[in-house]
Amino acid sequence: MSIPPVTPEVAPEPDYENLEAKNAHLDRSKPYPLEGLLVVDLTRVLSGPTCARMLADAGARVIHVERPPKGDDTRAMGPYVEDGSSEYFRLANVGKESITLDFTDADDFAFLKKLIAKADVVVENFRPGVMAKLGIAPETLVQENPRLIVASISGFGQYGPMSSQAAYDTIIQALSGVMASTGFPDGPATRVGTSLSDIIAGIFGYSSIVTALVARERTGKGSTVDVSMLDSTFVLLEHGLMDALGLHERPTRIGNRHPFMYPFDTFEAKDQPLAVCVGNDHLWKVFSEALGHPEWVTDERFVTNSDRATNWADVKAAIESVTTTDVAEVWRDALETAGVPVGIVLNVDDTRRLPQIIERGMVKVVDGREVPGSPMKFGTWNSYGAQHDAPTLNQHGEAIRAEFA
Repeated sequence: MSIPPVTPEVAPEPDYENLEAKNAHLDRSKPYPLEGLLVVDLTRVLSGPTCARMLADAGARVIHVERPPKGDDTRAMGPYVEDGSSEYFRLANVGKESITLDFTDADDFAFLKKLIAKADVVVENFRPGVMAKLGIAPETLVQENPRLIVASISGFGQYGPMSSQAAYDTIIQALSGVMASTGFPDGPATRVGTSLSDIIAGIFGYSSIVTALVARERTGKGSTVDVSMLDSTFVLLEHGLMDALGLHERPTRIGNRHPFMYPFDTFEAKDQPLAVCVGNDHLWKVFSEALGHPEWVTDERFVTNSDRATNWADVKAAIESVTTTDVAEVWRDALETAGVPVGIVLNVDDTRRLPQIIERGMVKVVDGREVPGSPMKFGTWNSYGAQHDAPTLNQHGEAIRAEFA
């Protein structure tokens, strides 16, 4: 199906509600895969909260423990919505409950230990060593609660010469090689346009916890889990690792093109750029014919993928001599019809309006607010994700204290 680009100024706001009526995967009445699990979330900012939010999306009960009087750091970070609350906090904490506990207060600390004793999972992202100083070292918690999973997410991991150093996403992007890999050869190293290292550590945290839970079902044993932002980001660099580990060569920035296939790049049209991926010689023939230049197939510079990758600048110039004569939508339609993988480069505000995004529930409305949906779609289980908004500070504190007293 051809999806034209949208102009935010004139496009109507999408209707994200009542999606379950159109998509069985979004049936909110289905049971959740992690239903019945209790997670104590001692995290803050982004990597740990992302991990715990994914557990909430999968149906676990997640109690977000926050420090009084201000709570999670991101409650004071913008952007802010009309009621003054933080959108930053909301996106990382949808579906959770909130209680404030002062770990230096004897009664609050005793209550925390009671809460942990009832939990299946504890997630924390303090600096390594802080949990031990607080009297709740991960290893000790597992010894005291043999079925407990304690997941620690940190910048550099629980051991190693850098383990005690402070880390934020930009620091990890710089150290991991992502920043040096991003951008064009004649430009500076560039941060990826999202908090990649935080988020991928959260995803690895979630997958590690679920793996440990499966192992617990088989063996009855809990475990600590150690996830590092640096480790998690480093393993994403498949092209760079091929060069550095396989060939022992230093990778360089190459912009949007693929290092080994061409045309696999972005190309200018009359109005906006297109991304095109031609992964084999057959598609090159189809692509050339769709652009009205079948002679490219026999051009000695362009015959094989290896030829095109070597002479990529000539290939790009030839393609853009055609694509810049008309708007991106025209070329997108022609290439889609021919079967060539193609997409218009969109702003995220355009992406959220795509019927594909809407129909798969990737934006949903909880308690009157739009938030991202869950990308995990199950046949048997609930795929809608969490069904209530991020909590206000200590919103559930009184009820949780009464329940676990």
